Formats: sequence, C-alpha cells, structure tokens
Amino acid sequence: MADSWVSADSIRAGFASAMSDMYQREVPQYGTLLKLVAQVNSEVLEQDPALKTQLAAAGELSRLSVERHGAIRVGTAAELSTLRELFAIMGMFPVGYYDLSQAGVPVHSTAFRPIDDRALSINPFRLFTSLLRLDLIDDPHVRAKATEVLAARDIFTADCRELIALHQRQGGFSQAQARAFIHESLETFRWHQQTTVDSDTYEALSQQHRLIADVVCFPGCHINHLTPRTLDIDRVQARMPEVGISPKAIIEGPPTRRVGLLLRQTSFKALDEPVNFTDRIAGTHTARFGEIEQRGVALTAKGRALYDRLLQEAGTSSDNVTHQQRLTAAFTAFPDDARKLRQQGLAWFNWALTEKGQASPAAIAADADPEELIDRGLVVATPMVYEDFLPVSAAGIFQSNLGEQARVQARGRSEREVFEAALGAEVADELTLYQQCEQQSLGRCGLTRPVSQDAER
Repeated sequence: MADSWVSADSIRAGFASAMSDMYQREVPQYGTLLKLVAQVNSEVLEQDPALKTQLAAAGELSRLSVERHGAIRVGTAAELSTLRELFAIMGMFPVGYYDLSQAGVPVHSTAFRPIDDRALSINPFRLFTSLLRLDLIDDPHVRAKATEVLAARDIFTADCRELIALHQRQGGFSQAQARAFIHESLETFRWHQQTTVDSDTYEALSQQHRLIADVVCFPGCHINHLTPRTLDIDRVQARMPEVGISPKAIIEGPPTRRVGLLLRQTSFKALDEPVNFTDRIAGTHTARFGEIEQRGVALTAKGRALYDRLLQEAGTSSDNVTHQQRLTAAFTAFPDDARKLRQQGLAWFNWALTEKGQASPAAIAADADPEELIDRGLVVATPMVYEDFLPVSAAGIFQSNLGEQARVQARGRSEREVFEAALGAEVADELTLYQQCEQQSLGRCGLTRPVSQDAER
C-alpha cells in the first residue's frame, strides 16, 4: 500500500497552488501582482539569455513560476505544534529561529520548508510561521484577555485533525485522502470577516500592537501574504503604481548586485478590510498584503557577519533611491564576483560535473582544488539559492503594513528554547543545511575536499 501513497512533494505542490488560488480570490490585488511579476521575469529572461541558460542548467527556471512563500501567525503553543504535524505531511520542516521582538514585533518565528535538494527543486514552498509572545504585552488585563480568547478557539477543522492522525497511523495518504487533506488544511488559513471578540476587546489589543489583534481576534491563522519570486525587484517596485498597486517605501535587504545576496523584499501596503465584531459593530482590519522577493546566494557564517555589519553601516532612509544608494556604497566592501566569494569563504555553491568532466572522470582527483577544475572546464559552481529569511527585513515588512507599534515591550529576550518547546521539536540550523548541500554536491563530482575553513562555523 505504501507504494501507492501520494508523495509529500505532490501534496505540498497541490497545497501551494490551492492556497494561491484562494488568496487571489480573497485579495484580487495579489492576482494583479502575480501578472506583473510574470511579465517582468519574462522580460528579464528575454534580455539576458545567459541568465536564462544558467537558471535552466541549475534547475531554477522550472521552479520560478511556482515559487512562493507565505506568512502566518499563531497564538498558542498547541497551534504551533499541530502546524508542525500538518506541514510534515507536506515535506516541510522547521528551519531557523527568528526573534522579531528585537525589532519591536512581539513574535518569534521559524520557516517551514523542504530541506533537501530534490524536494526544493520540485516545489520550494515555504511558510514563515510566527508565534505570538504574550509575555511582551505589558498590560496584565489585556494579556489575560488575549490568553482567554486564544484558549477558546480551534483553528483546525475536526476533519483536518482526523486526517493528520490518519496519516500518522498509516504512514501516507491515498489520492482521495490527499485531496481531502488539502481542502481541510486550507480552512485554517482562510480569511474570516467575523471576529471572535467584541469591538472594545479588539481596540484594546490593537492599541498594544496591531499584530496582536490580528493573531488573537479571528477564528483562524489567515494567510497574511503570499510572495512570488522576481528576477528584478527594482523593476517591479517601479511598475507597481502603474497597475494600481501602492508599494511600501523601500526595498528591504541588500542592494542590486551582479551576484545577488540572500533576499530582497518589498510589498504592497496592507488593505483595510471590513470586519464584524461580536457586539454587532462593523469595523475594519488591516493586515493582509502582497509581497515580492528576489533571492540571491546563501552566505556562510563569515559572509553573514560581513553582510550584517555592512547593512548596519548603511543605515536606512525613508526614500528608496537614497536608501539604495547608501546600501550600494556600503556594500562595495562585499565582493561581487562568484570566484572571490568562493575563495574568501563567503557564500555556498552547488558543484556539478560538466560534459567534459563526465567524459573524463580519471582527470578528477578526489583531493583536487575545485577552482582548478573549474579553470580546466571539468566542473561548474552555481551560487546556492538562499531558501530562508532575514529577520530585519521581515520586521520591516510587518511594521510597514501594521502601522506604528504601541504599548508593547519593544525588546524581549531571545526565547529559542521556549519556542522549540512550543513547537515540539528543535529547529534545523540553516547554515548546517547549506554546508551539507555543498559537500554533497562536491561528493557527486567525486571530490572530498572540505569547504573553506573560513566558511565553517
């Protein structure tokens, strides 16, 4: 029977597609954004045939049009733990710990995503998942009320819970069970116009922080954004007003470069959406928006340290042109050449044999210098796509779409152990995953040489 189970990759792909369809119906501007991103990507590939060839060779071109990440927020440890079980069915596992309280956002987070090369190449769907930190609400009465409201809800349907348990018992899903699971799972992330609180409670929570009201006051953990991947985020940012979309002020992350670094993000501003409170008063809620990302190379620990230092040196500006100019000036200290990135141990790469290398295996010594093999045309090294997130950028996106934060302790202590206890598992270390991926790709080339000591943690 196990041979007939639907693969986790197929379930993940089906879920991601269904979620995108649902979000387009709920937030029509997101559909407009998808069309704009697709148009820009097509233009970039037409104008840069070398990039198109590189992406195709690396398996990136086929996944570009399905690339998405989403973001959700939950209120309790029990909700987070059940989500871990739900996402495991889709082949998505918690990677990285993000303490957004350091940027004044009262949550800590992880990213559920595929973790091996094959799964990522099939469908790299990710969900950035945040757990509300009730301890950062400084008003004890409001904190108690939020705790009470969250304890009374169940964000999962009864059928969803039964299907999770069924999968755990039998070790997989049939086609019909997989379809039912996707349908029932979507209900957790659907938008609900009806709140679970009265207008006074909503206002009290919103005064603490709008994100707290967003997490606590609704019956589910509605998806608050989905994110297509673009090849030119500057072009998308400039064109958003042309299609009736108002972008956030600045693009978050590093500047434009020949070899892109990590992750650049922007978004359109959150919508004011009508809601109904339990005391029959109508109001509005602002939370859901559309985001765009441009992904670059994953950095080693050494590379991240340099990136973080330069980002801090660049500072920020409310004007995007000025902001990007400051970033560009600061990042002249970061090599913008793939070979230098490898030689200095700043970034991770995927290694593969060329046709010449495949035809001449005897020419490759296990302990050879991979750079020499590149020069001889025997192997190629492709920048490894960064699959994770940047806490500063995530906080910037949240803040720009939720307004000014209010009476919340701006800086809580990092609580990774508390988060992992709520999750019911440890989060994987993203740098370890990248290092393992590079070593595996070297191994497939018949090379045993370790990565640069400078890159090791």
